[in-house]
Amino acid sequence: MHIIFLTHYFPPEGNAPASRTFENCKRWSAKGHRVTVVTGVPNVPDGIIYKGYRNKLFQRQEIDGIRVFRVWTYIAPNRGVFKRGLNYFSFMASSLLGIFVIKKADLVIATSPQFFCGLAGYFYSALKRIPFIFEVRDLWPEAIIATEALKNRGLIKLLGKIEMFLYRSAKKIIVVTESYKRAISQKGIPQDKIVVAKNGVDLNYYHPRDRENEVRKDLRLNGKYIVSYIGTIGMAQDLDQILKAAEYLRDRKNIVFLFVGSGARRDSLMRKKESMQLDNVIFIERQPKDAIPSFYAASDICLATLNRAPLFKTVIPSKIFEIMSMARPLILAVDGEARELVELANAGIFVEPGNHKDLTKAILRCYSQPQEAEMLGKNGRRFVERYSGWDIIANGYLQVLNHSLT
Repeated sequence: MHIIFLTHYFPPEGNAPASRTFENCKRWSAKGHRVTVVTGVPNVPDGIIYKGYRNKLFQRQEIDGIRVFRVWTYIAPNRGVFKRGLNYFSFMASSLLGIFVIKKADLVIATSPQFFCGLAGYFYSALKRIPFIFEVRDLWPEAIIATEALKNRGLIKLLGKIEMFLYRSAKKIIVVTESYKRAISQKGIPQDKIVVAKNGVDLNYYHPRDRENEVRKDLRLNGKYIVSYIGTIGMAQDLDQILKAAEYLRDRKNIVFLFVGSGARRDSLMRKKESMQLDNVIFIERQPKDAIPSFYAASDICLATLNRAPLFKTVIPSKIFEIMSMARPLILAVDGEARELVELANAGIFVEPGNHKDLTKAILRCYSQPQEAEMLGKNGRRFVERYSGWDIIANGYLQVLNHSLT
């Protein structure tokens, strides 16, 4: 089977959409399937092209058996509606040109969150008369409304129409949570058309490692109690609550808060940290993927947060699986399906999103009860070994693709 996979994000970008696509495609290729990924030049999240790449019209490479076809896009940082819109639209136009250069495939997958990628997948499938699979990683336009990234009612209404068009046009819709399946089916899409393929984790890559490592040495944090947030520093994550917890705990000289990542809110949070005079908070730039396990390993507690918008009760942040796989205790400020998963695994402590007092209490609980914290971490590792390895996820996904050909 020849699979074309359209995605806005792909390695060496290290965000959740890039990792998910890569992990699935790598395993499909290893099983003998031809997999062609159509994507742009790596530049996320800062809108700066990665070293060694150029923003050319077309360029080919191969990564772990996956044929990667990169197309030109208008490059913009992950902020600002107009420029991001141009970025999305240019990818649609270029990818449509690009996939016609590629030998005809058996099916095409296009992944959200942005719908222009989905439209490119639909157009190609319609012209080539092959099945169109639509992967939904975020519910648009709900996610845009929840983060207040777009307030124009006309544009929101248009996105809603595109959303329903793609749902109806797809032969199968792949979603990452049970909540997404319920939300889409409530819009009139048959449930048997929607398949849940949750995010997973590479158990051989993310695994327990020594706590006293090179990260602690380089940051001069040996002997410190590190509370870390690792990932996108954006509008949806509501990271002000972490700064407030750090302010409350500023007299606990042994506790240090570590932010690792980039995003639209990084600069403003750094300014806020300076204005609050928080000497117990450290910001580190976004790290390459191969460095992330060492940052998890150096952490005593790892945080996963989102704001309280009702939409985020349907979300399971992919970092949850990474943290559990590293056997680190998790403090989760995300309600809904993510909370249910973590409580089922008994791998962390839930706190009300945005409630810095609850967050502070949870941090102190782990700090004062290290045996309990260690147990939570071990529980998480056992859970992902049983349910969340990428081999399990990719095999189930592939079965859906095979059935789509009949």
